[in-house]
Amino acid sequence: MQFSEHWLRSLVNPPLDSEALGHLLTMAGLEVEESAAVAPPFSGVVVACIVEAEKHPNADKLKLCKVDAGQGELLQIVCGAPNAAVGMKVPCAVVGAKLPGFEIKAAKLRGVESFGMLCSARELGLSEDHGGLLELAADAPIGQNVRDYLALDDTLFTIKLTPNRSDCLSLAGVGREVAALTGQSLVLPEIDGVAPTLDDRREIVLDAPDGCPRYCGRILRGVDAKAPSPEWMKQRLLRSGVRSISALVDITNYVMLELGQPLHAFDNARLTGAIHVRYPREGEQLLLLNEQTVTPAADTLLIADDARALALAGIMGGEESGITLDTTDVFLESAFFAPNAIAGRARGYGFVSDASHRFERGVDFALAVPAIERATQLILEICGGAAGPVVEAVSVDHLPARKPVRLRPGRARRLLGIDLDDAAIGKLLEGVHLTVQRDGDNLLVVPPSFRFDIEIEEDLIEEIARLYGYDNIPALPPQGGLAMLDRSESGRSAWDVRHLLAGRDYQEVVNYAFVEEAWERDFCANDAPIRLANPIASQMSVMRSSLVPGLAGNLVANRKRQLNRVRVFEIGRCFERKADGEPVAGFHQPVRVAALAAGPALPEQWGAPTRLVDFYDVKGDLEALFAPRVLKFEPVSDPALHPGRAAAVLLDGHRIGVVGELHPVWVQRYEMGAAPVVFEVDMDDALLACLPAYQEISRQPAVTRDLALVVEQGLAVARVVEVLGEVAPAVVKGIELFDVYHGKGIDPGKKSLAFRVLMQDTQRTLEDAEVDAAIAVIIRHAEAVLGARLRG
Repeated sequence: MQFSEHWLRSLVNPPLDSEALGHLLTMAGLEVEESAAVAPPFSGVVVACIVEAEKHPNADKLKLCKVDAGQGELLQIVCGAPNAAVGMKVPCAVVGAKLPGFEIKAAKLRGVESFGMLCSARELGLSEDHGGLLELAADAPIGQNVRDYLALDDTLFTIKLTPNRSDCLSLAGVGREVAALTGQSLVLPEIDGVAPTLDDRREIVLDAPDGCPRYCGRILRGVDAKAPSPEWMKQRLLRSGVRSISALVDITNYVMLELGQPLHAFDNARLTGAIHVRYPREGEQLLLLNEQTVTPAADTLLIADDARALALAGIMGGEESGITLDTTDVFLESAFFAPNAIAGRARGYGFVSDASHRFERGVDFALAVPAIERATQLILEICGGAAGPVVEAVSVDHLPARKPVRLRPGRARRLLGIDLDDAAIGKLLEGVHLTVQRDGDNLLVVPPSFRFDIEIEEDLIEEIARLYGYDNIPALPPQGGLAMLDRSESGRSAWDVRHLLAGRDYQEVVNYAFVEEAWERDFCANDAPIRLANPIASQMSVMRSSLVPGLAGNLVANRKRQLNRVRVFEIGRCFERKADGEPVAGFHQPVRVAALAAGPALPEQWGAPTRLVDFYDVKGDLEALFAPRVLKFEPVSDPALHPGRAAAVLLDGHRIGVVGELHPVWVQRYEMGAAPVVFEVDMDDALLACLPAYQEISRQPAVTRDLALVVEQGLAVARVVEVLGEVAPAVVKGIELFDVYHGKGIDPGKKSLAFRVLMQDTQRTLEDAEVDAAIAVIIRHAEAVLGARLRG
């Protein structure tokens, strides 16, 4: 909402400059979005009258004017404006005047001396209009400073109101706020009921009292619609962003801006019978003032007479019943329309009006009669005529109820952190016209008819903070006792996991939890993903059940930017539907950690040959993440992974995730280049840690023996190591695979696995016989359980 500071100060004039006033409004919740001067600085411009205007002797388009500028003698000024005429009052910049961008000096124009300049609106910085001189009113006093006459030392405030503060969509509403905040008196225009001099009246019927519980109207006859609007009214309208149209229209707009009550004037001669507030009939159409023909929806209120629809109630009038410059009899309307009956209706027809903007937020339901009286006063003063009585139709049961709101002052003090006694709280609330009554330890607060935003206790607490002043509330740091929590050695934090992965050359990413539906279908074989009711984008319509698709998307994005070596990880929540048999329906939301590696295993360097990252690189990173706990791996079929290069990750006998290359189909479909390797495991398992346990360090020499066993081609190495460890004596400290061979000398369908067995005792040196016996036990057990044979 835009308004003039001068207009506001005519209602309430606090001892604040423009900047301080703007800050006061902003801190009270009426954010000043912009403040701008009405006119740029200039000086030396006065009201002047053109006494003579003759053709310039040496130029066809110039005039030689004699001007009375109130300086005791006429000034000779050369002027090129086409509208310069004798008797015209105009702004005159005398010699020495300083205008925006230049200074006026005596000069010769085509051989004729000129002592000043007659000004257009653009030359004064008032508008871009430069088609002619700025014409002033005929009664403008000659010699008066134009800045004073036009009140140009004014500021335009534009406030950004929240939808709940509809009471401030008027100068009276803003003035109430300023008066309450500064303690100054508010002087609203006196509204005396206009005594009717006519008996003419028009019946009003509320056919839809739920949407319009109050409607007032009165007939005025003999008005002069061609009467000019006063300059002060046009100026205030213009500075509020409303253009002047005609006196009758200007008056309705002026009262709306002044009091906040939208009004509408009908040409009474075009009306038939009673006025009805009703819903539309089937197929009914209406031509609006904006020349748009609409077919009102069934839930749109209409103003109608006995013959036809006249206007969209609370939105816009109709062209066929509107006033013109030939109108002499007016039916003036003032009504209260329920916000729910107006909200969104105008936008449904492709426009928004000032009236609908106010009604859909809530207009004072007690203002209809005072507003029509105020408008009547102005019409009779400006346009003349005679007024009939105000006819009012009201459905009391459908008017908004002003229910008292209970306020606990102690709770308000605790929440705001300020020490205000009950009396001070009551005084603040009464300052904005809220009725306050004592009820034991509490206060009962009844909001006035214009405050639709006061409904619950929190609204009142917010009101106290606003009126007390946000700047006055002390900014105290929060205080509280903090106790150091126990941290078990058997666990570690998510940050520890992050640091471990970062130390393995991975970078953390954070992806959206909602992903493209095709990702769920391809990578997770999920044809029924959890869908979002209101996705932010069509490609982010479902919740993820795995972190792997997001990491694959990171890889694709990096490859498009020519980054081929990518190592990323993410810790995040996934979303899965609960099974039908689970006691509580809903979703599982497990937290997982996943990583992806693609491209060269090492950055390009001279010290090591370039090779692509493989399954065993990422498997090693995963084992390092869980060390010293030992993971086991077994083949697995997963829709995201390569059929022969994927494994389930087992910890203490239960599955915690998967590791493997991405499936070649998805690598090709999503243009990932070389196949990346990924792992995804449950975060809860990654957070577990082994308690440290001391083991004696042996000072005795270690003994190693190499052992080559021929086994079936499909037998997993992990199974072989497990079997060998079952019978290994205590002196066996480790069994490590160091070679795999199949080819010449090995039967088809077989493979040779070479292990290095490390043996050591903490107290003595092992003898050869003891070592040979340990190896023999291991071999015999492998032959018996696995069908293995010692390679010759």
